[in-house]
Amino acid sequence: MSRRRQIYEGKAKILYEGPEPGTLIQYFKDDATAFNAQKKGTISGKGVLNNRISEHIFTLLGGIGVPTHFIRRLNMREQLIRQVEIVPIEVVIRNVAAGSLVKRLGIEAGTQLPRTIIEYYYKDDALGDPLISEEHIACFGWASQEEMHDIADMAIRVNDFMCGLFAAIGIRLVDFKLEFGRIWENDYSRVILADEISPDGCRLWDMVSGEKLDKDRFRLDLGGEVEAYQEIARRLGLMPEGAETTVADLDTHRKNKGK
Repeated sequence: MSRRRQIYEGKAKILYEGPEPGTLIQYFKDDATAFNAQKKGTISGKGVLNNRISEHIFTLLGGIGVPTHFIRRLNMREQLIRQVEIVPIEVVIRNVAAGSLVKRLGIEAGTQLPRTIIEYYYKDDALGDPLISEEHIACFGWASQEEMHDIADMAIRVNDFMCGLFAAIGIRLVDFKLEFGRIWENDYSRVILADEISPDGCRLWDMVSGEKLDKDRFRLDLGGEVEAYQEIARRLGLMPEGAETTVADLDTHRKNKGK
């Protein structure tokens, strides 16, 4: 068997050459980073959980007409995805004050925002992913005006859907990040949703207790990261109930539900 060709390795995922032109295999790692990779660690089983959670959310988004790079899940840690040209902008959607917004503006953490805020950050690890405006994006040609309209429209649509999805299982969607990529069709391109949606890139708080069920548990040294990620999977119906459940049960549960 020939060794797969690695295309890219990031903080949480590895991309390999796909089986067909225009496809890639996305592998989810257990590595965890925070504060622009200044803090590093491992969350055992995180890759398996994020793969399954992201598959579930991307599939649901595809069902309501949001175009994504997701094709199908291959196994416990890998997905088949469309190859895209990543737009170098991280899109952050905020519903509740938390994280850097609290530090920048002095707002009390947990404050419900009067309206949803969309922020843009330039994807550059060396610069610490700085906050940018649409003027910066237009000036440096990182995305066209038409692309930015599409990105903002999709971001709001995804937010509306996910707020309802998580509220239905007793979870407050505080904020989350999205990435987009260009897919080319002849001489024309369009932007579609890329990367992943998982507790790695979302702030998810229990509506009753306020307990954090996301990567903030790692960032803030709260512990219980695996249990928090498992709780998200359980509430989404991706893992069976029970304290002794392990990530290995994910695939079995999925197959049983399909019978």
